[in-house]
Amino acid sequence: MSLDIFAARPDPALLDLPWSVPLAQWPEDLLAALPRGISRHVVRFARLSGGIVAVKEIKESLAREEYHLLRNLRRLDLPCVEPIAVVAGRTDEEGAPLDACLVTRHLQFSLPYRALFSQQLREDTADRLVDALAVLLARLHLVGFFWGDVSLSNTLFRRSAGAFAAYLVDAETGELHDSLTDGQREHDLDLARVNIAGEMMDLAAGGYLPEGLDPIEASQAVIGRYRHLWRELTEDETFEVGERWRVDERIRRLNALGFDVDELEISTDLDGSSMRIQPKVVDAGHHARRLLRLTGLDVEDNQARRLLNDLDSYTAATDRQGEDEELVANDWLTLVYRPTVRAVPSRLRRKLEPPEIFHEILEHRWYMAERAGHDIPLEEAITAYLRDVLPGRPDEQAVLTTDEPVPPTVEDGYP
Repeated sequence: MSLDIFAARPDPALLDLPWSVPLAQWPEDLLAALPRGISRHVVRFARLSGGIVAVKEIKESLAREEYHLLRNLRRLDLPCVEPIAVVAGRTDEEGAPLDACLVTRHLQFSLPYRALFSQQLREDTADRLVDALAVLLARLHLVGFFWGDVSLSNTLFRRSAGAFAAYLVDAETGELHDSLTDGQREHDLDLARVNIAGEMMDLAAGGYLPEGLDPIEASQAVIGRYRHLWRELTEDETFEVGERWRVDERIRRLNALGFDVDELEISTDLDGSSMRIQPKVVDAGHHARRLLRLTGLDVEDNQARRLLNDLDSYTAATDRQGEDEELVANDWLTLVYRPTVRAVPSRLRRKLEPPEIFHEILEHRWYMAERAGHDIPLEEAITAYLRDVLPGRPDEQAVLTTDEPVPPTVEDGYP
């Protein structure tokens, strides 16, 4: 047998597995007793290099396609299993060809849905499971992934602070596009509706479905939650120019749903009386890298996100969409950010770092605008924050090794 092992980082221990034996006949001493979901292919969990891998027997062309697709999804920072290798060229002891195998790393602390429901879940817990699948499907669709076989069986679930996080485990039928058409998304939703209802009916027949949970209603709930989430993620929102605080409100709703937001696509109409916004979702760390590139400010990612949101609002308010981004960012830094942090008296600069103070001023301004129902000038928000909020904050700057107070400098972040 001449094995062909395709892997980004080949593990020599792969050679020790019995590739000349059909997967269904692998010896028990190699296998890990982990719960498996329903699969159209033979799947086994095996011990490898001190860890556990999932091995799926499948046609070589399909194995290679799924391997590359999973790698691309992980590059996009999407929740899915990690592909390790494709093992092809297998033959049995008589020389008869065997299907190739796709090897993926076992997702620790994850369970298939049948194992979760076998624990007699409460109805509200089942609802959170449905929520997790809806979020996963929305994330996949946002990057242009057409699943082609949406189901609970093709998903793994991990507990996450009282909720669940869903991971794609089977991408055999998937396709990655630049973006999806409404027809492609609807096709995935139709598959989800039928497959989930069937899986829930199977659970009900086995006595595992929580009392009062209807399989049809459960499958419809996934679709309903997906549609709500998709609207929140992608739908245009129009409002008056004097209601800029609603930009923050939209972002807060998205953050509450567990999604991070890149720059907003903001445009104004011809007479400048109204604005239109559409958010974009990006990978972790993007905001800090983008802000550093545009302004030289090196801050935490959540701070960067808040500062970039304000930069985008400034771009729209000054009607400078389409201009060179770095030029606009430099003006925002000169005219908005620096004057704001310089307004902090020296005696208060040990309270918080400048980016955090700027963030809190924006927060205070948003709350003031929410109460007033209209935009609040930045200068008014600064005055109110410095008078009512910052003096009550504890000093968070590190204790210095001298008894004499040292005034903040450029190195402390005050330009």
